[in-house]
Amino acid sequence: MPQPSINSVHVDAILTNISIGYLQNQDNFIADKVFPVIAVDKKSDKFFTYTKNDWFRDEAQRRAGGTESAGGGYGLSTGSYSADVFAFHKDVDDQTLANADAPLNPLREATEFVTRRLLLRKEVQWNTDFFAGGVWANDYDGVAGAPTTNEVKQWSDYAASDPIDDIEDAKAGILSTTGMEPNTLVLGYDVFRALKNHPDIVDRIKYTSAQTVTSDMLAAMFDIPRVIISKGVKATNNEGASQAYSFTSGKKALLAYVAPTPGLLTPSAGYSFSWTGVSGGIGSTIGVSSFRMESLKADRVEGEMAFDNKVIASDLGWFWDSVVA
Repeated sequence: MPQPSINSVHVDAILTNISIGYLQNQDNFIADKVFPVIAVDKKSDKFFTYTKNDWFRDEAQRRAGGTESAGGGYGLSTGSYSADVFAFHKDVDDQTLANADAPLNPLREATEFVTRRLLLRKEVQWNTDFFAGGVWANDYDGVAGAPTTNEVKQWSDYAASDPIDDIEDAKAGILSTTGMEPNTLVLGYDVFRALKNHPDIVDRIKYTSAQTVTSDMLAAMFDIPRVIISKGVKATNNEGASQAYSFTSGKKALLAYVAPTPGLLTPSAGYSFSWTGVSGGIGSTIGVSSFRMESLKADRVEGEMAFDNKVIASDLGWFWDSVVA
């Protein structure tokens, strides 16, 4: 007896409640977490910097009656920023827009795509400007062999390294030359993996917790208010080539003093100056617009952002490169 088959009663269609897209969790990115983001109205401007040493010399003296007091002064200079404008766009042609099936929304997806690409650019630039050798006054390399000047044993060498002592030395080094206690430790993901399994650290924590070591636990153990883990990922291949990926931050670590609230007479290892002029007057630090490209018979979704990552006080940072194997 003939019976309808599955193929005759059902035609495969696109599901409208799911789709698959690799949208990286924005919480993986740290570019707006580490240093304060200063929203500025002008693309470039200047700021005042006071001479550090003038505030640390002990020059007050006893004063006898009828004599002048000891006196002094301080130096004042200016620094500057200049925000570079970064932009990216995606075109959505009329034919694609007219024929898109649910749940596709080409214009909304283009906006998401453009925004994510700009955030990735900012993350990569943050690592270039702040998370690299030659940037900070205190610059150390991790080595597999015996450490010499400005070197430490790689923290992945569990038998020979002492990351707790290395970080304590760095805290004391910054405090003793600036009067500021470091309050932020930034770790590349590979460094975090090595530290949370390091026997010295596990041994310190095992008496208070049976849980896996977390960033909060490291913060408490190192007595550093913030431990930030960089988890951003980028593709390292060109379009069309074999796919390859890497973490944006690599095997590095940075200890720094960061101003909790930027203000006058307030030191900070770094700031990110972000120009609000890219948002068409609404005051945002990233702007996305859509406009007609008639010659292409398409709508263009374009995003812009403008920023300058600025090292303000290099002596408030302590950097380790290649600190794990």
